[in-house]
Amino acid sequence: MRDGIRLATDVWIPDAGPAPALLVRLPYGKNQPGMSAIATNPDIIGLLDAGYAVVWQDCRGAYASEGTFEPMVNEPDDGVDTIAWVRQQPWCDGNVGGFGPSYLGFTQWASASRAPEGLKAIAPTFTTIDYYADPWYSEGGAMSWQTVWFWCTSMALADARRSLAAGTGDRQTVKALAVSAADPKASLEVMPAEQELLGKHAPWWSDWMQHADRDDFWQGLAVAERIEEITVPALHVGGWFDIFAGATARAFTRMKAEAGSPEAREGQRLIIGPWDHLSQTGVYPDRQFGMAASALAADLTAAHVAFYDRWLRGQTDALDGRAPVRIFVMGIDRWRDEQDWPLPDTTYVDFHLDSAGAANTADGDGVLRASDAPSVETVDSYTYDPAQPVPSFGGRWNESAVLNAVGPVDQRPAEARDDVLCFTTPVLDEPVEVTGHVSLVLHVTSSARDTDFTGKLVDVHPDGRALYLTDGILRARYRNSLAQPELLEPEQEYELTLDLAVTSNVFLAGHRIRLEVSSSNFPRYDRNTNTGGVINSETLDQAVVATNRVLHGPEHPSRLILPIIRR
Repeated sequence: MRDGIRLATDVWIPDAGPAPALLVRLPYGKNQPGMSAIATNPDIIGLLDAGYAVVWQDCRGAYASEGTFEPMVNEPDDGVDTIAWVRQQPWCDGNVGGFGPSYLGFTQWASASRAPEGLKAIAPTFTTIDYYADPWYSEGGAMSWQTVWFWCTSMALADARRSLAAGTGDRQTVKALAVSAADPKASLEVMPAEQELLGKHAPWWSDWMQHADRDDFWQGLAVAERIEEITVPALHVGGWFDIFAGATARAFTRMKAEAGSPEAREGQRLIIGPWDHLSQTGVYPDRQFGMAASALAADLTAAHVAFYDRWLRGQTDALDGRAPVRIFVMGIDRWRDEQDWPLPDTTYVDFHLDSAGAANTADGDGVLRASDAPSVETVDSYTYDPAQPVPSFGGRWNESAVLNAVGPVDQRPAEARDDVLCFTTPVLDEPVEVTGHVSLVLHVTSSARDTDFTGKLVDVHPDGRALYLTDGILRARYRNSLAQPELLEPEQEYELTLDLAVTSNVFLAGHRIRLEVSSSNFPRYDRNTNTGGVINSETLDQAVVATNRVLHGPEHPSRLILPIIRR
């Protein structure tokens, strides 16, 4: 690198002459078992057979590379320097691309944000251009607690083991981190301020905890702040149940509109399957999406090769016959080609929250009505106690989420709680397709200076299963700005808009559409202490109980906004 640090790098070289090179940079150990066999990655042998060199590199300070690991900080410069080195090698023809999921996507975006010479295309999978909004905090400002805790614990444990192997580490540190990782439920119950192990052994922990707002710290790291400087096409790959589902779709749309070259704006591609961050089989305990749902069946290697052939080799017909958007539509469980995202024929329909007629729904507090706002003003209230948060059942978790499974899990245990409001449509007479970005407008009051509101879209099957589709959260202090929090005035009315991310699902005839509203989703997100104070420095003993109310009627049109596709 430019400062003399050496990064450990493996290279696979095809037999015939100089070739385009595909760069993968990761902090998880290039030689760790399974790293080169990630289901959404193109097959390395397939890439070699297609005439591409493949370069895998440990990030600075990780595994076999020199230096100190600082998450996200050194990736732009190190990526630029590595690309320059690759282009100088006799086996490279000067054209460079990239691929890989999660942090391997971070490194691609970081390199692309510097527009290095020779970088022609990237294929970021399950990743983001804004590290605050995903994965460490959220679009609504709540911390993605399980993701942050799990990732920091895993990285600290890996570093402690390497130090021990090098003769400079401490066996007790390794043991303590391993015990914590082995019992995530107990560790996650501990508030951020009391995570002494991570505070000591994850050097970046204190920075992340001190910057709960999307301030200059996060803005300086975010590729999203420099998107007009990116000049390369990108193949975006995502999963409906991945922690980066919304971020993947947003990156695609922003690049189409704001990227720094016509090729970049016109060359964006999007693939989204019924996958989560760890599993891409399309098979879950409560829902199986069929043989075609897996990443293997989707043949992502062929999709990558065609994309690279177009942009690294200049084969203008390489993408002929391949639609710019390919999505797996759940419910009917099939892949579908589209020309853009959001789908051009989307109609956004308001489903109003209504308590009237609640007795007509066997399970639920209220009704969802795809019509004008209810004619009668009503209020639903519940108590949110940070010491007794709503457990996370399924949904979007990080790796090794062993608590209550991942993805389309039955939500009935959560819906049985007094602090979860349910609003459900009548049984559908005909299928209803929801594909796109989902949002929720709530008119609320709270007894607290700050609190959270959550929304969750659920597909209720005829057999009673209430399966998760997508969700979101808003920390009320961030209702107007993630960078400039504003506390609530207790009992004052506010209109809040929650981003519930993205999905594609056909609610079949005989099913029902359900919305769950509450104020916690733990440990997917951290607990709001309701005090209005600095949550990351508080203990649970300091938390207060909040009485939260959702208002709906002609003066308070609380509503779920669904992207409906009628074909």
